[in-house]
This record gives sequence, C-alpha cells and structure tokens, in this order.
Amino acid sequence: MNPIFETPDVDAELQIEPERYEFFAEPRYRFELDRRDFLKSLGGGIVVCLLLDSVLDDQAGAQQPPGGGRGRGRGGFGGGGPQELGAWLHIDEQGQVTVYTGKVEVGQNVRTSLSQVVAEELRLPMSAIRLVMGDTDRVPYDGGTFGSNSTPGMAPQLARAAAAARELLIELAAAKLQADRQMLVVADGRVTLPATKASVTFGELTKDEKLTKTVGGEVRWTPTADWKVLGTSVPKVEGAAIVTGRHKYASDMKLPGMLYGKVLRSPLLGGTLVSADLEAARGLPGVQVVVRDGDFIGAAATTEHQASQALAAIKAEWKYGTPVSGKTLFQDLKANAGGGGQGGGGGGGRGNQGRGSIEQGLAAADHKLAATYTIAYIAHAPLEPRAAVAEWTDGKVTVWTGTQGPFRVRGELARAFNLSEDRVRVIVPDTGSGYGGKHTVDTAVEAARLAKAAGKPVKIVWTREEEFTWAYFRPAGVIDVNAGVKQDGTLTAWEFHNYNSGGSAIQPLYDIPNLKTEFHNARSPLKQGSYRALAATANHFARESHLDDLAREAQIDPLEFRLKNLKDARLRGVLEAAAKQFGWGQKKGADGQGFGIAGGFEKNSYVATCAEVAVDPSSGKVRVVRLVTAFDCGAVRNPDHLKNQIEGAVVMGLGGALFEAIEFDEGKIVNAGFSSYRVPRFSDVPVLETVLVDRTDLPSVGAGETPIVAVAPAIGNAIAHASGVRLRSLPMAPQGLPKA
Repeated sequence: MNPIFETPDVDAELQIEPERYEFFAEPRYRFELDRRDFLKSLGGGIVVCLLLDSVLDDQAGAQQPPGGGRGRGRGGFGGGGPQELGAWLHIDEQGQVTVYTGKVEVGQNVRTSLSQVVAEELRLPMSAIRLVMGDTDRVPYDGGTFGSNSTPGMAPQLARAAAAARELLIELAAAKLQADRQMLVVADGRVTLPATKASVTFGELTKDEKLTKTVGGEVRWTPTADWKVLGTSVPKVEGAAIVTGRHKYASDMKLPGMLYGKVLRSPLLGGTLVSADLEAARGLPGVQVVVRDGDFIGAAATTEHQASQALAAIKAEWKYGTPVSGKTLFQDLKANAGGGGQGGGGGGGRGNQGRGSIEQGLAAADHKLAATYTIAYIAHAPLEPRAAVAEWTDGKVTVWTGTQGPFRVRGELARAFNLSEDRVRVIVPDTGSGYGGKHTVDTAVEAARLAKAAGKPVKIVWTREEEFTWAYFRPAGVIDVNAGVKQDGTLTAWEFHNYNSGGSAIQPLYDIPNLKTEFHNARSPLKQGSYRALAATANHFARESHLDDLAREAQIDPLEFRLKNLKDARLRGVLEAAAKQFGWGQKKGADGQGFGIAGGFEKNSYVATCAEVAVDPSSGKVRVVRLVTAFDCGAVRNPDHLKNQIEGAVVMGLGGALFEAIEFDEGKIVNAGFSSYRVPRFSDVPVLETVLVDRTDLPSVGAGETPIVAVAPAIGNAIAHASGVRLRSLPMAPQGLPKA
C-alpha cells in the first residue's frame, strides 16, 4: 500500500477522548410524540463502491459516540444501499464525476483537499469533480468531522475509489479501442492510445453502461513522487463565491412559507420549568404557533421579531438549584475529582502511565520544581451561531443545519421524535466554523419541533448571547506538575496530574526515566466538550512552561535543554526548523523584549513555535511581535491551504493564551457577547512565519488542530524571558502583567 495513504492506528488515534464530554451527554429534549434503491437513482454510468475493510469499519466504530445512532443506510450506513458498501464514486454518461463523503466543510477546506485526491487518481482537473458532503440520505456513514481525521481517514477511501474507477475506465477503453491496456494513458477526461492518438472520453465509455464495481482488496494509487494535483496549491473550491458573499451557509437557508422560531430559556443556568402561561403569546400578531412539550417552550411566527415578542409575553416560573459561580472554580475541580459533572462521564485514565519511581527521581535531582497551572473555560465563538431549518413531509423530517456530525444529529432527531432513522434526513450546508463546538446542535431538534407543530418549515438561529450561554465550552482544568533535573540538564522525574480538562497529549515525548501522568475526571459546573486540539493545549502549556523553568534552574538554553532530553526525531525536527527560521540565540533581548520556544504533538503531527514579545514595563501590556511556526503533518497535499490552516490556528491560539475566558457568577454567563468576551483582533496579530516540514516519506495526517498547542507556552516563555514573571494561568494576561 502507498504509505502516504496508510491510516494510523485507529484504536490509538480515534478512541473517544475523555474531554469529548458532549458525546456522553444526555439529549436536551425528549418529546411525547407519536430506503430507497440508490443505485437506480443514479442512472447510467459507473458506480464504484468500497467494501468496508477493517480500517474503515474500525474507524466508523471508534468514532461513533455512545448513543450517536449509526443505523442502516446508504453505503451500509446512511440511506438504504447494500450493507457492505462503504463509499461511492459515480461517473455519469456525460463524464461528470460525483463523489460522496460524510465529511463536512466547516472552514478547514476539506472540500478542496478531498477533491484533489480524486482529481489526482482520475487525472482530471479540479473543476471536473463534484463533492456531495454531509447529506445523510446520500453519503456513506461517517462518525463526524473531528479528530483531524478527514485526511488520514477519508482521503485513503476516496483514493481507492478513484483509482478503481480509473482502472475500470481503462478496461472499457481497451475493449473499445482494441488496445493493450498497458499502452493506454488517462488524462483530462480521456483514455488515449498514444501510438495512434485514438482516444475515448469518460462520457463515451460510460454511455449506456450501468456498471457497479466493488473494491475490497489492494488498489494501486498514485505514489507521492508522481503527484501532479496533490502537493500543489490549487485554489480553494468555491473560493470566489465565498469572498463575494454568494456562497450559502446554514444560516442563509430559506424555504417557501418558512416561519421563524424562538425558544424560551431559563434566566439562569440549570433552571427547571415549573409552570407557564402561553395564552398572551398566542394572541400576538404574526404568531402562528406556541408550543409547550415538557420543558420545551417555543414560538414560531412570520418574522423573527414577532417570535421574540411571543417569548416576552410568556409568563414562566422556574425552579433553581444552587447558582453556579466561578469564584472557587479551580478549588472545586480538584475537590470534586472523580465525578462526571456537566456533559457526563468520559472515562478517566486516558494517558495514565507510570515508570520508575518519582521519589527516587526527585532524590537524584539537583533542582526540583513543583507548580500548579490553571485553564479557564473558553467559548468556541464561531462566526456563525447555531442555525437550523426543519421541514416535515409525509412523516419524514428534513433538517438543514451546520454541524460537524450529521449522522449524530440524525440520531438525536430520531430519538427526540421516536422515529426510525430512515425517516430523518440531515443536510449540512457549509458551516461558518465549528472548532469542535458543533458536534451537538440543539437548533436542529428545536426547529423540527416547531415545524411539526406549525405544519410549515421553521428556521431557528441562535443569538450571540444564546451561543455563548447554551453551547458547551472548552473544559476548564487544573494541572499539578512536580519534576526534577540534574545540573547537567538531564530530566530525572516528571509527575503530572490533569484535573478535568483532559488527557490528550498528556504523555510527554521527552526521555524521562521516572514518570507518572494521570488525568482525573471532575464535576464541572458548566457544560463542556470538544475544542480545537482538546486538552493538548492545556497539557502542552503546563509541560512546556515547566520545562522552561527547569532549564532556567539548570542554567541551560531552553532549546538546548529540550533537545538534550529528546530522542523523538519528528519533534526534534520541528524544534530545529522553527529555531533556525526564528534565528534562535542569535540576538539578545532588549529591555521588555523576550523570546520563547515550545514544541508539541497531537494526532500524529508535530509543531514548534518560537515567539517574540514586547512587555511595556510601565503598563504591563503584552504585545506579541512575531510568531514562527514549524509544522510536520507528513506529506503536504496543498501547501498554501496548509499554511492557512496553521496561521488560523495560531491566531486562534492567541486568544486562549492571552485574554479569552468565560466568566460566570450567580447562574449566569457574565460576558456572553463579543463586546465583553475578548477574541483576537487585527491589531493583535503579530508577524506570522510558517515553515512546512514536508515529509513525503510519511502518511499525510490532519492539520486543523495541532498548530494551536504550542502557541500559549511559547508566548508564556517569552513573557518570562522578558519580565522574569512566570504566568501559570490561561489566559495569561487579560489585563496585562500583574503588578509586582
């Protein structure tokens, strides 16, 4: 098998990490309410189907959260086709290539990268490829777009399908041209015999054909050295429509006769509805339906404003427990370790490992350092809040919504309305960002409930305040580190405990003879779940900050210290590449100027970041001047778009590093809007430099998450270098450096 498309160990990479709390949460709503033959629907041409081999089957099972709903469907899981089929590629009688994938586009540019894979194998221009994404009636089952798995998981499947289609076309052309198939060349939608220049188009080969090819074994696809489309910076598919505003997202959806919905929510977090008087709301102009179903109360009206007026007219009584407050958050997380909290369980223990003796390692150390690091809740803050449009037809519901998991949402809808999953269709238009925050989408169920009552399509778009209050957050956490180092810079002991935020990347790659790492689940006061890179950001912040302080204790350069304790070649490679680009060690910092470095890994990719900061000694204001990032995700498929992914992650990381934090007290989110919740602004963006470490000898893996993990520790290390102040809480400097 071509190594560039080998799928990493599924059990290691795609198990449900404990910090994906939203996958274990109970559904918000339970209501008291009461396949088609796909091959025929495609018409003539060639259909390529993939047998569910062990890789894809394990991948699907590993990605599927508890209760997520797999169901029967097209491609075995999604809309009615034969059970053994895992993916589809169709070439019609005009030569148009249509590819089907359960992955969705949330800004990571997967539409382009997956189209490149198919274009490469079929020797076609990108314009000839059409991707159907995230439509549960039309695409094979997919566990969701998360875990940086679109590249290592889906790309090999589509490469196999496209390569098999190419071989089938060659077979048909050989018969039609009466030629040796070994002499034929595929290019630009034709199969040609160079000796005679005779050729036949894909459309001519598929005309009047109804062929289905099932692929279940080895398929030869294009090796890296022969890439023509992959490995190049092809333009973004739909790029022109996006920048001109013509491209439609979930919140742009409109249907004829559509109403606008609003849902009544508790004034405080954790409120339970006791009673409600709906009569005044039902009599308002434009209000078509007001529904109460258990704790759910919603209204649908001709305009969004009228729906809001209906909610304001409802007299509701709520019951509350103890209001949540963030005043003692970190003490409470440690005190309540071992509980599930908001978002359910999530199984502690991932990343727990030990070797040697911490006591003996500390005894052998010349310098010992113990410290505690804290991580605040932060919001995903997507440009597009949750949105959904729902329509019922003949007892079947169709929902258009922005989600990273259309099949999971389909399962939620089926459970909420007591339907079989073949009576639910979820279609995902492109989504205005997700960052791990749109695995569950309450708007889908809310819109469907109102649409069922109204007998008309209903659209719900959350307000910004709803998005900040009722979505889930990146888990807060407490991390305790105790470590020892010899005077020569050799690490002797490393004890690391993470409370609540998660176990991703908790295991260090540094060579430490005496090691103990543990993740402790805790009861969380707020609803929490997946966030870009999961807890790898928190764990790298604590680890890489602590390493810098140990290097300072041993009076060794931070880069030299890391390399001395590191055999892992890929992490060494990015550290050296970033340092070289940055000019590490070549200049001394002026007053208030500091330099920092940090390395990291996650999802089989590796990153190193060098930071330059300027600290104003009078005001304490921190300005990030320059960030250099070196990144290794295996073979690079689209250099320009990979660079965009890296830079987007780095800018996002600035917010969590310096000022993003959810504030809550007396049962309310205090800063539920962009006026009070600080995200990076144009004025915050430093000079960004990116070094792509192109490992053409290794499989390509996802790049959407890992670049963020080294941003905060690199900046924190630079601040410590500039000021002598070690900041151990994220965010580090929402109001500048603390006064001495």
